[in-house]
Amino acid sequence: MFRPALQIALAKITMVRLTPLLAAPLLLSAAPPAALPLQIVDAAGMPLGDAVVEIARPAGDVRAPAFRWRNAMAQKNLAFVPGTLIVARGTSVAFPNLDTVRHSIYSFSKPAPFKIDLYGRDQTRTQRFDVSGTVALGCNIHDQMRGYIRIVDTPYAARTDGNGLAEVDGLAQGTYTVTVWHPRMKGAGGEWRGTVTASPGERTRIVVPVRAIGAR
Repeated sequence: MFRPALQIALAKITMVRLTPLLAAPLLLSAAPPAALPLQIVDAAGMPLGDAVVEIARPAGDVRAPAFRWRNAMAQKNLAFVPGTLIVARGTSVAFPNLDTVRHSIYSFSKPAPFKIDLYGRDQTRTQRFDVSGTVALGCNIHDQMRGYIRIVDTPYAARTDGNGLAEVDGLAQGTYTVTVWHPRMKGAGGEWRGTVTASPGERTRIVVPVRAIGAR
C-alpha cells in the first residue's frame, strides 16, 4: 500500500500525463494587396509616361473608388503638378498656388467647364468634378501651362511613370477590359480601349497608337 504522500505525487504525475497539450496559436501575416503590373508603350516600343490606365470593374465588384494620392493639382514653377491627376467622380480637387505669382485656372472641357479667378501664393481654391472624362486645364495668365484631370468611375486606375510603368492596386492576374488615356492618343477622346490578359509573374505590355510630339 502506498503512503499518502507517494499517492499524491503519483496523482500529480498522472494528471500531467492526461492533460492534453494545447496547440500554439498560428500567427498569420496579412497578405499584401494584389497589384496588376503594366507597361504602356507606343507602336515603336517607346514607353509612354503620364498615361492613365483604367480597368473596368469585374462582375460583382462594388469597391468604392479611392486612391492613395492627394486630390490636389498644384501650381509650381509655372506648371501644373502633377501634370496629370486621377480622381474619382464626385471628388473635389484642391488647387494650391505654390508659385510667387498669381494664377487663374480654367477649363473648357465638356465634363467640367469652370474658371477660378486670380489668386496668389499659398492660397488654395477647390473645384468639384461630377462627370467622368478628361478635363484639360490652363491658366489665363500663363499660356504655356497645361494640365489634365482624369475623372474615373472605377477604383482600378493608375498613371504611368517615365518608363511607361504602372501598377493597378487591388487586382490579381486575369482578363480585363482596359481603357488607356493620353493627350497624344489617336482616337476619340484620346482613349484606347481593349482587352488584356495578364499572366502570372509577368508585366503586361499594352501597345497603343499615339501622335508624334507636336503633331495635331
